[in-house]
Amino acid sequence: MKSAEIRQRFLDFFEKKSHTIVPSAPMVIKGDPTLMFTNAGMNQFKDIILGNVRPKATRVADSQKCLRVSGKHNDLEEVGHDTYHHTMFEMLGNWSFGDYFKKEAIAYAWEFLTGEMGLDKDRLYATVFEGSKDDHLEEDKEALEYWKLYLPEDRILYGNKKDNFWEMGDMGPCGPCSEIHIDLRPEAERVLKPGRELVNKDNPLVIEIWNLVFMQYNRKADGSLENLPSHHVDTGMGFERLCMAVQGKTSNYDTDVFTPIIGEIARLSGKEYGKDAAADVAMRVIADHLRTIAFSITDGQLPSNVKAGYVIRRILRRAVRYAYTFLDQKDAFMYKLVPVLIEVMGQHYPELSSQRVLIERVIQEEENAFLRTLDKGIKLLDKIIEKTKAEDFLTVPGNVAFELYDTYGFPLDLTELILKENGLVVNRREFKAEMEAQKERSRSAAAVNTDDWVELIADDTQEFVGYDYTETEVQITRYRRVSTKGKTLYQLVFNITPFYGESGGQVGDRGWLISETETINVLDTHKENGLTVHITDRLPEDLTQVFTAKVDLDKRVATENNHTSTHLLHYALRKVLGTHVEQKGSYVSDEYLRFDFSHFQKVTDEELEKVAAIVNQEIRKNYPLEESRAIPIGQAKKMGAMAIFGEKYGDLVRVVKFGESVELCGGTHAHATGQIGFFKIISESSVSAGVRRIEAITAAKAEEYILNYFKMLKEIDSMFKSNRGVLENVRELLNENEGLRKDVEKFTQESLRIMKEGWKNEKRVIRDINMIVKTVVMSPANVKDIAFQLKGELNNLILVIGGVFNNKPHLTVMFSDTLVKDFGLHAGQIVKDAAQEIKGGGGGQPFFATAGGSNPEGVSKALERAEKLILDKIH
Repeated sequence: MKSAEIRQRFLDFFEKKSHTIVPSAPMVIKGDPTLMFTNAGMNQFKDIILGNVRPKATRVADSQKCLRVSGKHNDLEEVGHDTYHHTMFEMLGNWSFGDYFKKEAIAYAWEFLTGEMGLDKDRLYATVFEGSKDDHLEEDKEALEYWKLYLPEDRILYGNKKDNFWEMGDMGPCGPCSEIHIDLRPEAERVLKPGRELVNKDNPLVIEIWNLVFMQYNRKADGSLENLPSHHVDTGMGFERLCMAVQGKTSNYDTDVFTPIIGEIARLSGKEYGKDAAADVAMRVIADHLRTIAFSITDGQLPSNVKAGYVIRRILRRAVRYAYTFLDQKDAFMYKLVPVLIEVMGQHYPELSSQRVLIERVIQEEENAFLRTLDKGIKLLDKIIEKTKAEDFLTVPGNVAFELYDTYGFPLDLTELILKENGLVVNRREFKAEMEAQKERSRSAAAVNTDDWVELIADDTQEFVGYDYTETEVQITRYRRVSTKGKTLYQLVFNITPFYGESGGQVGDRGWLISETETINVLDTHKENGLTVHITDRLPEDLTQVFTAKVDLDKRVATENNHTSTHLLHYALRKVLGTHVEQKGSYVSDEYLRFDFSHFQKVTDEELEKVAAIVNQEIRKNYPLEESRAIPIGQAKKMGAMAIFGEKYGDLVRVVKFGESVELCGGTHAHATGQIGFFKIISESSVSAGVRRIEAITAAKAEEYILNYFKMLKEIDSMFKSNRGVLENVRELLNENEGLRKDVEKFTQESLRIMKEGWKNEKRVIRDINMIVKTVVMSPANVKDIAFQLKGELNNLILVIGGVFNNKPHLTVMFSDTLVKDFGLHAGQIVKDAAQEIKGGGGGQPFFATAGGSNPEGVSKALERAEKLILDKIH
């Protein structure tokens, strides 16, 4: 049975059990400050489980793309080294929201595995929660009794809190879980040792394939548990592990999910899978990481140096490093694997095919960038090795290795590999200490203490009226205190709100919460778990009264102008550059707008002018806002509305239309394009391979920019005593400056020639050696110029020059090649030694070297020291 069929049969099975089949949510999460990536199938149903949103269907099933590389669920270091851990994986799941519970969940799981998939019943084991004294919870007897209907008791095992009690986080919904494990060992091994003794013991062939979570409780901030009003079922089955079991393999990587990719890696690298353990690990790492990177890019997350982008870059670089070290791939290589990935997964995930060019170009550029980093790191490491050996040490300090890792992105294991080849090791204890210190700094910087919600009104609904109103009467339904970086803030939820919570690239509204006795500033607004949360620096004196919630209208209107302009900009870019242009990110505030889009070369000035002209034409046409709220997504797409890959859309969506610009969007907008007034592009730049960025301003900000620009031109014009115009005056000034520059250059060259002749006249002759030792007042660059001229004019030259330029001391040493050869002179070593007198350092080649320092008073002594070292060598 092929993997594609296994996935489809799972979905078909649960559809027959009255489950609604939903698409996978994006792997990269937007709009949830608590989570960067979807790490479990339940993430997209979090709002339902928390009780913030009513479910559209009480039974749901899907195949969800997941990523586990950070936080509590971090499998990265195991990936490739074992046979069953992955960064990106698919989780097959079925959910019940207040419908069925333990009995049906267990029955469905058993029927699917043994009936639909035909797995051997005698190889299956189940675990149930043993209870917890700390939480005052008894063993899960209910699940135990249901499992007895299908399994003998000796294959039903008790599990502890770590293995059999699932929690969303430190706070929130949680409950006991029941895992299903399968024993895939050969029959001969099973006879020698029963599988029950290997469950949850990290045996690669006795593994968990399905986890049935029974959400019964809510974990509060003080650690206590309370019963949830509705009980939910949340199950997650590892698709790759299921394929391994069904296809009779002993490794996930031996299933058809991975074998085509590994085969292509082997072909491109010239290696054979299964012949060398280190190369096999590298192939598995690359096959796994390729999927993660490709799907992240399709979901709108490009590699970068911050947050989710940094995680993706780290994964990509880990794969490149394995290819570099173990497959001898010194050039970009992974991007060539994208076509075979599309062959394997493109049918179920068509976004891979539609964004193929972008995926390939981003991966290729990232590979090339990191290969340059590796090359630079290896050169630095060569110097470290040379120094360590010169000092007769065998250990490289941990802080040195950490700097290579932290500053240059050079992996520790590669450092250790190269050091081992040179008979050296890293002080791992010091390295770990540096790493822990960095983590502690990060934890301290990001530490947030969040109290439980205090509920004032038992109502889990909230109405957003911000499309139509910027002021309305509200009541506070719940609040909590949040402390971070020594600052205390409060989060308030209203029953009705005109405030737009930060999402979709648009910043959150600011404003005020007003009562008869006080006015409280709303500092920011964001969305969390389906609710709009308002941030204040204090609580009202009376929390139960009716307030007026008032949005800062000036900031809202300015933000709306910029948001609408991103839609017009998107339309104009597609018209000028082509329909391959797709939005890849945006930021919209009251100050400016930023728009990222797919395009594979720099946008020319002429193209930018055309784009800006179209946007301003659309503004002048004063198109009114046409919106359709809560319409089916299929209908929206028929209207031509553009959806953005990586965004999560529900069944019902909002369509925003201005003229021919039609997009799915939940943000607030100008009532008509004429309100924007004027649009001005400020910059165009590259974000990454295949993605460009435009920054622009509108309305009052654009007017202010233009007025300041003309004011500057007027001031420049007033500096000239001429009526010829700014352009002609500036052109004449530049011509004059060019002439003066040439005159100065001639004067400088003549001055240097005179100085050079003076130096030649002051030379000392020792035997047949011409020696010049001088203190000068000139730049190191001019000293170098004279030195190389003298080297060509005087035989057997020794030149030692010291000076101070811009309050900084410098040294220069030059030798003729014959003296280097005859006496073993080395300018780099001599200048390095002499530079100690100026509290500095330097180096260079045997015939030429320079140094700088911080002690100008030491120049004379430095020259004396250098001269003595040289004379000792030649006498």
